[in-house]
Amino acid sequence: MEYIVFIAKIILIYWEMRGSLIYGGFLAMLGLNREEIELVEKIILFFDSNNPEESALVRQRFECLNALGDAISRYPSVRESHTLRGIQRNEAKLVKALCSFASPAHLLHIPTRVVAARSYLVAKYQAFSLLHILTSDEEEFIFPIRKIILAVIHTLMAEEVYFSCLDDPDFSQDIKLNLANDLIMLWDSGTDPRTVRHLPALDTLWTARDSSPPAFGTMNATSELLRISIDLEEDWHDFLISNVSVKETRWALEEFLFGLSYEEINSVRSRLLKFGINAVSRDEIPSFLENRPAYGIINSSDYRAMYDFYVDRRDAARLRQKLSVPGPGRTLEEIYIKYRIAQE
Repeated sequence: MEYIVFIAKIILIYWEMRGSLIYGGFLAMLGLNREEIELVEKIILFFDSNNPEESALVRQRFECLNALGDAISRYPSVRESHTLRGIQRNEAKLVKALCSFASPAHLLHIPTRVVAARSYLVAKYQAFSLLHILTSDEEEFIFPIRKIILAVIHTLMAEEVYFSCLDDPDFSQDIKLNLANDLIMLWDSGTDPRTVRHLPALDTLWTARDSSPPAFGTMNATSELLRISIDLEEDWHDFLISNVSVKETRWALEEFLFGLSYEEINSVRSRLLKFGINAVSRDEIPSFLENRPAYGIINSSDYRAMYDFYVDRRDAARLRQKLSVPGPGRTLEEIYIKYRIAQE
């Protein structure tokens, strides 16, 4: 009986190793969670029997991702303290450094592991985008792959939001310290939103916006705001009640809902008023503007569009601040984060 139990244990170990040495062994080093590892294993096994050539391509791509992750893992943690020639470097000093430099100057003040990890996230996005393309006809894979891709993109966007907030002169030093600590937590945890205070709220906001394309209509944003607010928590509703009367918040919210710049929204509204037009459709917007919208068109089939949308709005807001012209000087996300921190 003992011998049979022993053999059974050996068989179990073998099957665990079969699923981990070939696939999970290297994937686990990347910071992928068990759900992601199992998904990649399942897709590789699917292609092994259906398309060996594409299976080889997937293996090669994730082996490259593994090599990158392995190299990054050799660098010390951002939370690790060490002394170099009498100068101590630790997490507290990193926080102060982040609060002291404008965002364009952050790069050379950030630990190598963090810079490399950002490249890893881009590589992870590309790897799972490959899976998304190859499995486009397999419904069982589409949703979990999409979930992983959006998690990566939202993490990269959250980092951009935090940097923008750190660069805002109107944010107090205490708020910036909180933001810097959150940013370090984000770097330390990867794409796990549960460990970062404000990432879940941003994640929910972006997901709601991605699933609710603008209807335009009379350009009052009522339907757009209602659609995204249904999926958001009470914190969001409190934010709207407290801030929607503030011009900058209202302008930033309209940019977020319509996908147009402040200047373009005013242009469309002026044209509606001038020609006595009651409503405008999505297809008519390009002709109203006589060119491609400044922020592009958010296309849910290209997951990068939401990231581009945030960066475009952030850059436009910074330019307005420098030129001292009307319009939002911050993105909706930055205003929302500031509100959440002030409530703590």
